[in-house]
Amino acid sequence: MDQSISNPLLSPPELSPLEQEVLEEYERLAENMKKLASILDTMASRPTTEILDGLRELERKTSLVFTLLKASVYSIVLQQEIDFGEQHDD
Repeated sequence: MDQSISNPLLSPPELSPLEQEVLEEYERLAENMKKLASILDTMASRPTTEILDGLRELERKTSLVFTLLKASVYSIVLQQEIDFGEQHDD
């Protein structure tokens, strides 16, 4: 007997494009989670000093990104205030 007919899980379901996109995104997420688990396993086997050095580097990079983000937001807000002030001066 053909299994794809008897088992609906083996036959390709009719999916909308959105459903297919969501399933593909879940598949990518699952792959990323497997990669993360592998990296965490590798990190767990490393000496603590290496982990701490890696975390310090990550903290520096995160701090830099946060500073750049704040500067960008400040720049946008400042530009909006300037534009708003020019509109009221007209």
